[in-house]
Amino acid sequence: MSTKDPAARLLRLLSLLQSRTDWPGPELADRLGVSTRTIRSDVERLRALGYPVSAVSGTAGGYRLGPGARLPPLLLDDEEAVAVAVGLRTAAGQAVGGIEEASLRALAKLEQVLPARLRPRLAALAAYTVPVPGGARADVDADVLATLAAACRDRRRVRFDYRDHDGNMSVRDAEPYRLVSTGRRWYLVAWDVGRDDWRTFRIDRLTPRVPLGPAFSGREMPPGDAIDFVTKGVASTLGPCRTVATVHAPAAVVGERVPPVARVEHLDDERCLLHIGAGTPLTLAVYLAALDLPFTVTEPPELLDALRQVATTCTAAFTK
Repeated sequence: MSTKDPAARLLRLLSLLQSRTDWPGPELADRLGVSTRTIRSDVERLRALGYPVSAVSGTAGGYRLGPGARLPPLLLDDEEAVAVAVGLRTAAGQAVGGIEEASLRALAKLEQVLPARLRPRLAALAAYTVPVPGGARADVDADVLATLAAACRDRRRVRFDYRDHDGNMSVRDAEPYRLVSTGRRWYLVAWDVGRDDWRTFRIDRLTPRVPLGPAFSGREMPPGDAIDFVTKGVASTLGPCRTVATVHAPAAVVGERVPPVARVEHLDDERCLLHIGAGTPLTLAVYLAALDLPFTVTEPPELLDALRQVATTCTAAFTK
């Protein structure tokens, strides 16, 4: 379809140039429904406005948007805008040294120019998401987060397909309360209608069914807030032998080396607390040793004995 308005066509051309590295001239012309001569003219206009568009040699010829002296405005679609806002909010709320203030400034600029249709989605994400400091990134779908945040905001029931730890599938009917980010995972805290009790659900394991269900009246959480509820729920999967180790390494580094059920808590740029557990003291000792990072623990006594056993066994393996 031809883009007849020159200003609209120029914005569309800039968006295409930002979406990938190289664009053949004929393909750009086909996308915009104009001639290659018009593309050449529009590229010259972009250059005059300060955008560093370079020509690419080759049979068909083409164009590339390169780095310039100043940052050009980014053209984002709805999903990209939501993803950027979620990332900025997470960075501002997490203990990542040196980027919190910059993230807040960037987020303020983004929200100032967001289309009105996106503002309710981002407002819901801000109001109904609770971050827990520390850990690595969480792999969830931004649209799922937005849907659940809207359900929390509007107090609407949500039905979803859920896969538990053992891979069993079920259909759940819940009254959502809060979204909690541990840094490694995202969780939904909700009243499970079928179980008649509060539950936590890993968001990467659920698929919401749309449309949302009927409205419901608000409920009071049990003693403690949503963060405590999720933390206790995650801790129950660690195993009977548990410890909190002080690891002398950044939280992001430790988060990449531990199993998903462990929780990493930021202390400073060089230390973090590792909440971890296992089925036996010996298994837990091996987990800690496998980090290949300096750490200290003070309890439980069974773990200290297991660490001594691992050290003795490893020393004997190469002692002549």
